[in-house]
Amino acid sequence: MLEGCTPWPEEVARDYLSSGCWQAGSLADMLEAGARQWPERPCLSDNSGTLSYAELNRLTERVAGEFLAAGLQPRDIVLLQLPNIREFVIVFFALHRIGVVPVMCLPAHRHSELAYFAQLTGARAHIFAQGYRGYDFLAMAREVQAGAPALTLLFATGSGTAPDVRYLAPMMEAASAAVDGEKPLADPGDVAFLLLSGGTTGVPKLIPRTHADYLYNARICASVLGWDAGTVFLAALPAAHNFALGAPGIIAALAVGAGVALCASTDAEDVFAAIERHRVTVLPATPALIIALMNSPRREQYDLSSLRQILVGGQRMLPELFDRVRGTFAGAIPLHAFGMAEGLTNLTRPDDTAAVQRETQGRPVSPLDEFRIVDEAGAAVPAGEVGELIVRGPYTIRGYYRAEEHNRNAFTADGYFRTGDLVRLHPTGNLVVDGRMKDMINRGGEKISAEEIENLILSHQAVQMVAVVAMPDPVMGERSCAFVIAKNGATLTLAGLNEFLMTKRIAKFKLPERLELLESFPVTAMGKVSKKALRERIAGKLQSENAA
Repeated sequence: MLEGCTPWPEEVARDYLSSGCWQAGSLADMLEAGARQWPERPCLSDNSGTLSYAELNRLTERVAGEFLAAGLQPRDIVLLQLPNIREFVIVFFALHRIGVVPVMCLPAHRHSELAYFAQLTGARAHIFAQGYRGYDFLAMAREVQAGAPALTLLFATGSGTAPDVRYLAPMMEAASAAVDGEKPLADPGDVAFLLLSGGTTGVPKLIPRTHADYLYNARICASVLGWDAGTVFLAALPAAHNFALGAPGIIAALAVGAGVALCASTDAEDVFAAIERHRVTVLPATPALIIALMNSPRREQYDLSSLRQILVGGQRMLPELFDRVRGTFAGAIPLHAFGMAEGLTNLTRPDDTAAVQRETQGRPVSPLDEFRIVDEAGAAVPAGEVGELIVRGPYTIRGYYRAEEHNRNAFTADGYFRTGDLVRLHPTGNLVVDGRMKDMINRGGEKISAEEIENLILSHQAVQMVAVVAMPDPVMGERSCAFVIAKNGATLTLAGLNEFLMTKRIAKFKLPERLELLESFPVTAMGKVSKKALRERIAGKLQSENAA
């Protein structure tokens, strides 16, 4: 396994292999098999048109060959930072064809996050979209490169003439053969890519997912949801997220010969246009996105009748939202997708009763998933009572990348991952999510580490103390509120604070959306700042303001 990663115990791995859930072969092998089985079938669609399975596979081969010619080698690690465009899928599979491991970065990430990833992994290359949404990714890439000696290669979308940059457009047009000779089947334990955690202790931790575990996760998700050749999956949420990538997502769709449509925007009209144009049948969404779609005054101007499933993940979909979705999108079943990049995927099933679909967040997709609901001491709670969800299984990791100290707390001695999610067991055997133990703000599915933002705010010259907490929001679920004790005589505004934070080059979604100035913080009996009291304070204040 890749250095810095934790393998499954040998006896457990043997069981997964003998059961057939783990199979030899890589993600690129899956695409190649699809190209042989369904060469002319529509595979990948975006605003540029549609690629068949055979066409996508050929492009992948060309780009893989060009990556090798540029100097990339098996087990090299690269930063993959592309939006939802066809190049994302082409590059993703091209890297797997030659055994290169991508870190699945988001377009919203900036210097702070990327520099950390590059230094932690020794990344050899950074692959980015030049000029995406008006941002100068090349300038940022060069800054990251300056602090990461191993990062010697830059690849950008489109064409250009910048020195020491290779461009994907001519690479996709190259006539050279790609990888010559017979390719060995990937070992089931080979790491395919590194996903990003929610990051409760600063920047995200890296999650190693293997070819075998991820292919199994994707395939069983597709099976549970009944996907087939007539399915068209829309990736409007960031494709680098586990939800849109494969659990369920792009990989799950391609594994069964379905179609994938890409949308590089979550603006309501762009999503509607993509659904209409590509006759999308499956839409994954966060509660924030689905609320925005339902609230759009332009919705009825588009033909959305092709929709059959609306998968809501990233946050719990409250029963009232379920009812509204069901009433708004005729013919489409709203389903819960409760999972985590570390592994476990829970889905409500299309054939569940409406009550189960409405009241629960689903159940594990694999019969080999093992979970417990435990109290703070690690003992099982009585059925129906709330406790922390801990889990292990054939696609749940056994450790974060290069995080030995954190792994000792995040995993039990017998290999269960401590999710930090508070759940209870429904009488049907499904799970109901009641909250989180982690000090994290879940802004429309994007996880914000309160500690990371607090540490940055503390470096402001006007700040004496700070506590960042989640405040309830009807659209995003949660937004962040910064409680600050200013230094004597200092003044601070939200605009000024966020202007300062942007100089730290963090993603914009991490910026506080409200500032509350206090003279002192409430404390617990142990003398610690009581974030519970602060959360209650801002929730009460918002309620009073809304009632006024």
